[in-house]
Amino acid sequence: MSIKISVLGSGSRGNATFIRTDRVSLLIDCGLGPRTLAKRLRAIGEDPDQIDAVLITHEHTDHVAGLKSMVKNFSLDVFMSCGTIDGSQADSYDLNGSGIVPIVPGRSFTIGDVEVDTVAVPHDAEEPTAFSVRYNGIKVTQLTDLGWIPDPVADLMKGSDVLILESNHDVDMLRMGPYPWSLKERLVGRNGHLSNATVSRYLTDSFDGQAQHIVLAHLSSKNNHPEIARLEASQALASRGFVETAVSLASQDTPSTPIELG
Repeated sequence: MSIKISVLGSGSRGNATFIRTDRVSLLIDCGLGPRTLAKRLRAIGEDPDQIDAVLITHEHTDHVAGLKSMVKNFSLDVFMSCGTIDGSQADSYDLNGSGIVPIVPGRSFTIGDVEVDTVAVPHDAEEPTAFSVRYNGIKVTQLTDLGWIPDPVADLMKGSDVLILESNHDVDMLRMGPYPWSLKERLVGRNGHLSNATVSRYLTDSFDGQAQHIVLAHLSSKNNHPEIARLEASQALASRGFVETAVSLASQDTPSTPIELG
């Protein structure tokens, strides 16, 4: 009885995370095109035909770009909030045997042998949601695309064995970078994206030390550097004595090395 996790792609050009248990294979987000998704699943030894469900965090293109094709070509269930259904116009999709399942952020539900916990997150979307997946005493939480970490979101992360956590930008690189000021304000706003510094503060002040693996995700290619993000997170963990926690980086272009627990 084990669980397998791989971030298939993470960033502004497409997001998807794969999780498999003994009975269920699912994705968190489906922002990769069908060919790319299939290629990356096969790269980690998985069959795209075996996906049972997709959890959608919000309707932005980099999280749903491949969803319309997915529901048309495979029979699976898609779980998303009513706001995300409206924002993505999912009720107009050609489902062809698939199903759209409305969820309420803050309420849990079950898919096969998996329990899914949810929470609303602050982001500039219709009704964005973060997910924790629990299986056989193991908890995997993904938290990306949010401007800050309210208490209910911090509570969702507690007890996680694997934590996939946004570390989008370095504040100084963003300030000096090429983006127009309006976009910079959006990114650093309370409905934007988490900075390296915000992640560092969370790890220093609130992290419970449970996670064996922290995967830093949704890194900006223009306003961050992977080693800056890794260093800030690692230093924050070391300051708490959590030197055994493995810190890795999700990539936009290649699937992460699968984590297998259980």
